[in-house]
Amino acid sequence: MIISGFSMGKNALKLYYPMKQSVQSILPIVDEFIVVLGDNDADDNTRKEIESIGSSKIKIVDSVWDIEKYPRGMEHAHQTDIAKSLCKGDWLFYLQSDEVVHEDDLPLIKRRCAELLHDQDVEGLLFDYIHFWGDYDHLQNNHCWYRKEIRIIRNQSDIHSWESAQSFRRIPGFDGVHYRQRENTHKLKVAFSGARIFHYGWVRPPELMNNKIKSFSINHRGVKKVD
Repeated sequence: MIISGFSMGKNALKLYYPMKQSVQSILPIVDEFIVVLGDNDADDNTRKEIESIGSSKIKIVDSVWDIEKYPRGMEHAHQTDIAKSLCKGDWLFYLQSDEVVHEDDLPLIKRRCAELLHDQDVEGLLFDYIHFWGDYDHLQNNHCWYRKEIRIIRNQSDIHSWESAQSFRRIPGFDGVHYRQRENTHKLKVAFSGARIFHYGWVRPPELMNNKIKSFSINHRGVKKVD
């Protein structure tokens, strides 16, 4: 059984995403980790941060973002698909650059991957989410926040990142552009992993949070509408 880790990002360190810690959190149970980095600003040091991990499992791949071709956050899904396409594992473990897995859950995750490897009725594994809000002492837990999400998928070509890379769907004959399409998409058949994803996307010093929100808004609405 081979497990691939994969992630993507742009200006992650500059925008206070814990991408290094995210990669490190599952590195012990993956056989490789594909990191696709966008055309970062000159003052962003994400590449150096990832390289400082010093693991031969990690492969960094450069990419260019095009939010005109992939608006409404779909560039996130496109970049995720680029990383997915480079993975060789039986199972593919996706983490966004603000998501971290607790070390206590690693043996359980690996065991579940082994147990379900030959069960073709299972196309993905579902994780519980813990959303930190504002600081490390408060959680967001209302109905507007997703409580579970798919983060491990089978390595199959018609499984794609979906919408703004929140989840995955099976999209036969996908055109490679319209990541928000609903017609002719199929939800994955999933099993529960029993593990947790710790989400730190809304924990930052106020100034850095403003920068993150502006960047996020540009990716979804375009430069002209945000500026």
